[in-house]
Amino acid sequence: MLIKRLRLKNKADRRLKFGHLWIYSNEVDTKTSPLKSFELGEQVLVENVNGKALGIAYVNPNSLICARLVSRDSEQMLDKSLLVHRINIALSMRERLFDKPFYRLVYGDSDGLPGLVVDRFGDYLVAQISTAGMENLRDVVIDALNQALKPKGILFKNNGNGRKLEDLAQYVEVVSGQVPNVVMLEENGVSFQAPVVEGQKTGWFYDHRMNRDRLRPYVQDKRVLDVFSYVGGWGVQAAAFGADQVTCLDASAFALDSVHANAELNDVQDKVETIEGDAFEALKSLKSAEERFDVIIVDPPAFIKKRKDIKVGEQAYRRINELAMRLLDKDGYLIAASCSMHLQRENMVDLLRTGSRNIGRNLQILEQGHQGPDHPVHPAIPETDYIKSIFTRLTPY
Repeated sequence: MLIKRLRLKNKADRRLKFGHLWIYSNEVDTKTSPLKSFELGEQVLVENVNGKALGIAYVNPNSLICARLVSRDSEQMLDKSLLVHRINIALSMRERLFDKPFYRLVYGDSDGLPGLVVDRFGDYLVAQISTAGMENLRDVVIDALNQALKPKGILFKNNGNGRKLEDLAQYVEVVSGQVPNVVMLEENGVSFQAPVVEGQKTGWFYDHRMNRDRLRPYVQDKRVLDVFSYVGGWGVQAAAFGADQVTCLDASAFALDSVHANAELNDVQDKVETIEGDAFEALKSLKSAEERFDVIIVDPPAFIKKRKDIKVGEQAYRRINELAMRLLDKDGYLIAASCSMHLQRENMVDLLRTGSRNIGRNLQILEQGHQGPDHPVHPAIPETDYIKSIFTRLTPY
């Protein structure tokens, strides 16, 4: 099969040799292989400066990341056969580690499928495509998922911000079978309804699964506040793990309706109450009302989406966690979480230290958490390592 060639500049193959999958536009020899000569999403043969084949990639000539490697075999393009193979490899690991079919099935680059994320909810799959190269294979992806898992339905939740960077249209569509607006899942022995059609991202966040399981010894017989609760992933589990009373705080009335539904599903509705509002303002109001909590969970959306946002975003993390600290009882526990890849773990620790000093409390770090194994980290791509949770204790000086 005739395939175009993408030639790299001198030494621009170093990162690929170290295991990375991305090629930046400034690494391409545009005299030999002008980017404008490639169609959006087409697959190409990548060569080093001497013409040695490095593998197959798909291209977006309009993006800073202009190509992503999909195979190191220069004869093997990304087709249905390779998609099924890699989905099966991903599936085998999840089935070994999880006893029930609720997990992230495909995690993009880390599973050898750049631009594709698939979450599994039993018999239903919710997928997100974020790159032009994978969008070109849309129908092939559907066929491969159907062959590998035979689901009752597949929903494409292709409305993420990442698609804007690739000049892709946004849409939400059931592309195979039928998918209800709300699907069931189980996490850490607790049942949930995930609003896959109207909810955030795929409707659920499996990445903090292991960290939420860590709540058990902290929340027993305690009063708990779950800030940025979404549909109650942390808060409802805290109630199910034996908390006396849980307050879930979120700006979305839709999310809080789901909190109540999930609490009732687990017969803990009498323990769970909700507050609708901006988290920063709500925490100030709770402080003015002299409310106190034994355990507070702060798991905000990404305050740092790009490098340019680091300074402002870090201040937001410090402020929200300091506001939470002010609501803790004299011997209280703060679980601080982040999904911002650009927030370094050591910086997050320092922000918590600063916040505790500002309010005159002693901070102890008890344990730290990471994303679950269904979100494997690609060792050459730091962007795949993004989840952080820090379990802390605050006491008087």
